[in-house]
Amino acid sequence: MEAEAADAPPGGVESALSCFSFNQDCTSLAIGTKAGYKLFSLSSVEQLDQVHGSNEIPDVYIVERLFSSSLVVVVSHTKPRQMNVYHFKKGTEICNYSYSSNILSIRLNRQRLLVCLEESIYIHNIKDMKLLKTLLDIPANPTGLCALSINHSNSYLAYPGSLTSGEIVLYDGNSLKTVCTIAAHEGTLAAIAFNASGSKLASASEKGTVIRVFSVPDGQKLYEFRRGMKRYVTISSLVFSMDSQFLCASSNTETVHIFKLEQVTNSRPEETSTWSGYMGKMFMAATNYLPTQVSDMMHQDRAFATARLNFSGQRNICTLSTIQKLPRLLVASSNGHLYIYNLDPQDGGECVLIKTHSLLGSGTTEENKENDLRPSLPQSYAATVARPSASSASTVPGYSEDGGALRGEVIPEHEFATGPVCLDDENEFPPIILCRGNQKGKTKQS
Repeated sequence: MEAEAADAPPGGVESALSCFSFNQDCTSLAIGTKAGYKLFSLSSVEQLDQVHGSNEIPDVYIVERLFSSSLVVVVSHTKPRQMNVYHFKKGTEICNYSYSSNILSIRLNRQRLLVCLEESIYIHNIKDMKLLKTLLDIPANPTGLCALSINHSNSYLAYPGSLTSGEIVLYDGNSLKTVCTIAAHEGTLAAIAFNASGSKLASASEKGTVIRVFSVPDGQKLYEFRRGMKRYVTISSLVFSMDSQFLCASSNTETVHIFKLEQVTNSRPEETSTWSGYMGKMFMAATNYLPTQVSDMMHQDRAFATARLNFSGQRNICTLSTIQKLPRLLVASSNGHLYIYNLDPQDGGECVLIKTHSLLGSGTTEENKENDLRPSLPQSYAATVARPSASSASTVPGYSEDGGALRGEVIPEHEFATGPVCLDDENEFPPIILCRGNQKGKTKQS
């Protein structure tokens, strides 16, 4: 859910917006600018609260926050091969790593951190930042397209498997093995996204007319949605709602589409008792005699709801979130604004714009307000809370880029997360403390 702004809005160096991303549970928005980066809380419609801002690293083009924790990952155009991990509450750098080429994207959950280069993907254990695997035998990926399940119990990774077709490779980030390949589209991939549980994967090709949803891990097609027929578009973001009932797609056009994932059933209710039901059944039967492309179009579902933007041709990302107990559609744009729409989950239709916020202005900065206003997380996240360790305080050695101990360095044990990583709470320590690394072939490869 990250985008690099293609066209910066007018303004000085201090105000140019270079990238933007929603965090994993859509409760926070991060933006990168020529001056640094900012983090916002998405707990209110009327007010956009700035949680944190930093000007220490200029010209930021990647910024990712781990859920609502204090861990943030930043990459700058000044050092495009270096990843920096910060604890922004403490104002300290946790670690940094350098790679063999420019970093194109970063994905993270509570178990894994992925660094995607054009021709390789690095998989780190987020607890100690040890490099677990380097995927080298992958097709060139110039846009850094990849997706990581936010459910750390499976940590599925998806990335393009071909330069010429829409093949997706599904990889298990925990067992570090390839699960399957999915022939998703005829054309090259433009967007892929997992749902919150990691049980579904959505994809779109560069044509942008058809969006498909597959089951994970077996790769069976579950849904097929048609975004449009008249023109090809560039899909800039795909995102599921947290309950997986809706799928949202934004593009370089002025329309955002929201699709409803109806329950898949093997049997259809009998509808021939009425004239309309009889005609509908005859019409669907007739599609069996039509050309395949026409028949497929007849069976594809259309958008459940849409939202109209007052601009087109600009990079944007969307998300579906619950704010103040109501479903909302949020669209962040490279024009420097966040748009909030009401979404009717029952009847769909046209979403109503209710608020526009400037991302480059002087927003309200309230470091502690985020915890008070942030809505409670779904039960699935609460189940991931790590139990506190009852062991007495001790020390463990530090570590280097390959996981070995750093001579002479000792880190207090309470600074490490034990068991499943839990960073829901702002007061939790991040899982990693100190590392410096240069990732150039010092790990297992595949």
